[in-house]
Amino acid sequence: MWDVIVGYLMVPGQQLLNLLVSILFSVALSAFIAVIYKTTHRGMSYEPSLIVTILAIAPIVAMVMFFIQGNLVLSLGLVGSLSIIRFRTPIKDSRDMVFLFWSIGVGLGCGTYNWTITIAASLAISLVVMVAFLLRYRMPLQGEFILVVSGQGDNLASEIENVIRSYQVHVRIRSHQAEDDRWETVYELEAPKADLAKGLVEDLNRLDGVRKVSLLAPQLALPV
Repeated sequence: MWDVIVGYLMVPGQQLLNLLVSILFSVALSAFIAVIYKTTHRGMSYEPSLIVTILAIAPIVAMVMFFIQGNLVLSLGLVGSLSIIRFRTPIKDSRDMVFLFWSIGVGLGCGTYNWTITIAASLAISLVVMVAFLLRYRMPLQGEFILVVSGQGDNLASEIENVIRSYQVHVRIRSHQAEDDRWETVYELEAPKADLAKGLVEDLNRLDGVRKVSLLAPQLALPV
């Protein structure tokens, strides 16, 4: 009789130990994912709150998988409960979705006790992300810019284009407006380097008749 009681007590104890191990692995791996995300992120869409989301989502998914454990009724109840949740926060960068899905995958792996496979897969994914980051996969070979030059007096189109082409930049006119002796020209630039802003603007401002020069980058997420 005592052996039967001990056997019943050992089963929940082993399950509790497995749950704790799964939670610890999921937290450690989600922290590793957060470090990779913070290290490789570039642009103005960085949100510190996403770090907390990455850290929390893996252990939560692991806990949910522990509760389900192949139970069809619980899995259907989970689907029904998730259907009433509405996610209204937009994802500004599609790359953020990759890290969220990665964290969810870690939670699924840890919650089903596939710890070795989850660790190996996370290391492989992190290697791919780091290699892509070191190869500057997000940096375009050609930078696109909008140049707005306004002035007064004679039209300086030829002089302006000569200055622009001296920077090895492909240029074409988007629009040109003239009123009395004032004019404004908008150019589209394709430059192999993104560090031409200061020198180009200064050279154009030195031209007689130029009143204002604006150089804009129309990209939504600029590399920092």
